[in-house]
Parts: sequence; C-alpha cells; structure tokens
Amino acid sequence: MDVHEALNIAIGFEHKVRDHYAAGAAKIFDARGKRLFEVFAQEEQRHVDYLESRVEEWKTTGKVTNAELGSILPPPEWIAQAKKKVETAPANSISIKEELDLLKVALDLEKQTSAFYRELVNTLPGDDRPMFARFLEIEEGHVSLVQAEIDALAGHGYWFDIMEFRLEAG
Repeated sequence: MDVHEALNIAIGFEHKVRDHYAAGAAKIFDARGKRLFEVFAQEEQRHVDYLESRVEEWKTTGKVTNAELGSILPPPEWIAQAKKKVETAPANSISIKEELDLLKVALDLEKQTSAFYRELVNTLPGDDRPMFARFLEIEEGHVSLVQAEIDALAGHGYWFDIMEFRLEAG
C-alpha cells in the first residue's frame, strides 16, 4: 500500500467514526453525554480535514509532508491527572443504556481505526510513518477516553482502570 491509498482508506475510517459520533450526539439527551459525542465528532472532522489536505498535497506534489496534527481532546498527561483525582474523590455513576450502546460502538470503531494506523506505522516506508504514528497516538487516546466513559456509566466501579469503590466492608 502506498501513502495515497493509505490516506484514502484513513479518510474512510475517519468518516465512519465521525458520523457515528455526530449521530450519537443527536440521540443522547444527557447534556454531558451529548457534549462528549459532539467533541469527538469535531475531533474526527479535524482528522478528515487534515487527511484531505494531505491528499491534495499528494495530488499537487506527489508527496506528503508531515504537517502538525493537533487534538482538541485531552493529552495523555490529562488522563494521568484524572486518575489521581478519581483516587482521591471517586464519583458515582449512572447507567444510561442508549449512551452505553453508542459508546460501545464508538469503542469498537476507535479500536478498528487504531489497528489500521498501527498497521500503517508498521508497514509503510519510513518517511510516511510519522504522520500515521501521530494518528495512532491520538486514536489510542480516544480508546482510553471512550473506555473510561463506558466504565463510569456502566458502574463497573472503575474509571481509567482505578477502582471507584470497594465492595468489602471496613
């Protein structure tokens, strides 16, 4: 697979994830859940825009540069800080079935997208890898955030792999 083909396939993955988040935002009544899906939809649209700009660059120059790709979602450092907050002040969670179902689909889509980017990082020529490595980093962050949200809503007692409550007395 060459970088042009990889970009076009990546755009397809990003469209699918973006469309899921946008549809979810329209279905969810809970303000926090709605906002989560809206932000993820915006993030995925930024990915589409970025990838489409790389395709245009490839059409014009025959190559793709590794332009900076930012994220509107929290960085990995934020996740570490959030874990510490949960350890000291665990929150209660309420299960909302429709939101959970949408999050589970989102998690599956994010995992598929991450696997695709991981494959690109492992198989593309060296010069084409950094751009997709950044996508992989961002998508793995999405997986962590979505999984944390699932755990919190489902009341599994975990948020970012930290037990929110103990069942034993004392």
